[in-house]
Amino acid sequence: MKNTILEVENLSVELDGEKIIRDLSFKVKKGDVVTILGPNGAGKTVLLKTLLGILPYQGEIKWKEGTRPGYVPQRLPFIKDVPMSVEEFFKLKNISTEEINEVLNSVGFGDNFLKKKIGDLSSGQFQRTLIAWALVGNPNVLLFDEPTTGIDVSGEETIYSLLSRLKEERNLTILLVTHDLSVVSKFSNFVICLNRCSVCQGEPKEVLTPEVLNKLYGYEVKFYQHYHQR
Repeated sequence: MKNTILEVENLSVELDGEKIIRDLSFKVKKGDVVTILGPNGAGKTVLLKTLLGILPYQGEIKWKEGTRPGYVPQRLPFIKDVPMSVEEFFKLKNISTEEINEVLNSVGFGDNFLKKKIGDLSSGQFQRTLIAWALVGNPNVLLFDEPTTGIDVSGEETIYSLLSRLKEERNLTILLVTHDLSVVSKFSNFVICLNRCSVCQGEPKEVLTPEVLNKLYGYEVKFYQHYHQR
């Protein structure tokens, strides 16, 4: 399809002799916000790393020519123990101070943020810093692995509001791994339920039934609506 930015066909991933993902197929259209749901060990992070070409796989992964993906990992705890400033952290990407300020401003930080020490940042500030890091190079697709892990509820609101704004401002396609069912129907237009293989795919309001969630997680899940400010 003309608007398809990613096509995955019969994807299988095996690590250390264990099949982590089996026969997974899906398509992502330009401008989609795709949420990948599933329990721990379901293969969600493995899927993102495989899409980025980090892990070996069988099957087909076809990115549209000219696609520029950015990646926000689940956590980088060791970085906060390194004695460096935000500016020094971004200089690892060999970009100018002007470019650093541009991406930091896009996530709500002023120029004075450059001199802050990475280790002194709150969890929410650090997460926004990682989002800014992923924006270097002006990607048109962003892959997020649990963007609100370790962040309090008010911080979660801020992160999801930020992602929503960045999507509109930069015309982004987003693939998002999360455990938070409450954000899915509000933030996403497509969901992939993953537990080693595809349990469900489609529009959240149509496919996230109690029966499907029970099958996905193995127990009854309560599903609450979640609202964020734009």
